[in-house]
Amino acid sequence: MSELTGMIDNTRTPAACLIGWPAAHSRSPLIHHYWLRKLGITGGYSIEAIPPEGFAEFVLNLAGHGFVGANVTIPHKERALALTAPDERARAVGAANTLWYEGSELRSTNTDVEGFIGNLDASAPAWDAIENALVLGAGGSSRAVVFGLLERGIGRVVVANRTVERARALADQFGPKVEPVAWEAIGEWLPRAGLLVNTTSLGMGSQPALDIDVGCLPSRAVVSDLVYVPLETPLLAAAKARGLRTADGLGMLLHQAVRGFELWFGQRPEVTTELRAQVEADLTRA
Repeated sequence: MSELTGMIDNTRTPAACLIGWPAAHSRSPLIHHYWLRKLGITGGYSIEAIPPEGFAEFVLNLAGHGFVGANVTIPHKERALALTAPDERARAVGAANTLWYEGSELRSTNTDVEGFIGNLDASAPAWDAIENALVLGAGGSSRAVVFGLLERGIGRVVVANRTVERARALADQFGPKVEPVAWEAIGEWLPRAGLLVNTTSLGMGSQPALDIDVGCLPSRAVVSDLVYVPLETPLLAAAKARGLRTADGLGMLLHQAVRGFELWFGQRPEVTTELRAQVEADLTRA
């Protein structure tokens, strides 16, 4: 990790930012400004569009640019991990999305883990009374999901991916409780899955729908989809039609923002129905 430059000026109004390239599409400012208003905190949150060639300089002098911390989005998450002091979650996921200072040290974590788990807790209480979880996809989001499930004590996490080698690599990273399977084996695992999680882009916008027969899931199963555009994916619609409990991608987006806000501004915010309604309305207008 490179030596950081700049010192935090405690006399300034605390401000955080989102660093990405591009970043204008993000709903993070809407979320954080809502909490700042609700909690009566004088602070700020802005978008900083930083190209890859300028990322290291910006992050290593984050305080000098006037920020107490930051969110990081594509394409910078892996680079942020290398430039900061990551915690166990960020190292396990292989990417950092939240940065903050402890003294003069710039720390990092990946709040997708707690965003996923927090959303499940809110949407489907006692969801974790299961033996098997079936996770679709083996990318960065899948690593965050698998880490969270294992941390929560789920006994077996089955990871299905079109390129089974990627699922095997994930299993090698996380150990014997993770079982890699080919995409074609999904149907065999559905009847045993107490939780089904889609971490792929299938069902998003113009992407093909996820061709899964939720009728094969147990009657008490929970279905989670990390996609939030559209708000209700075909997978979630099919699960709801069958009476299954669901957790959508927007809920994860909201819950993953909680810890960063607390680290930067000193108060823990709540994900409320009012906040969700505001973000939903903004997504609908887009």
